[in-house]
Amino acid sequence: MDVPIELKLVPIENPNELNLILGQSHFIKTVEDLYEALVTAIPGIQFGLAFCEASGPCLIRHAGTDDALEALAVRNAEAIGAGHSFIVLLKDAFPINVMHAVKRVPEICRIFCATANPVYVVLAENEQGRGILGVIDGASPKGIEDDEAIQQRKDFLRMIGYKG
Repeated sequence: MDVPIELKLVPIENPNELNLILGQSHFIKTVEDLYEALVTAIPGIQFGLAFCEASGPCLIRHAGTDDALEALAVRNAEAIGAGHSFIVLLKDAFPINVMHAVKRVPEICRIFCATANPVYVVLAENEQGRGILGVIDGASPKGIEDDEAIQQRKDFLRMIGYKG
């Protein structure tokens, strides 16, 4: 079967450089399970999430603790339009603090990125729909760290409390 596809690049709308998690799931239950995982991981967390349903009514399902973040997640999910994809936008929280909880959600199949960098989503589209092939996350390397940069990295991680 010869089915033509079109490649597309969709930028993630993220005007405030929020941290985000973009992934793939497999079931409508994703929205409620991700919501529970996030509020349990960090009490008081501010986030919005959206999930593109891939069968039945094919709706963008959404939830969150912040209306503006939820609306931003919905706009991004609509722009991506890939079945079973989800996006979470975090305010004053970092992916490293919720990734274990997110990965433990049974419906989660893949995490494409967890970042505050500018992101482009690489999509393939045919008459059936869209699928995420990958992401372009931030910029390309500009060099190789030297001893001074290694020390700066180590000092930074200890300063922010991620290493003892």
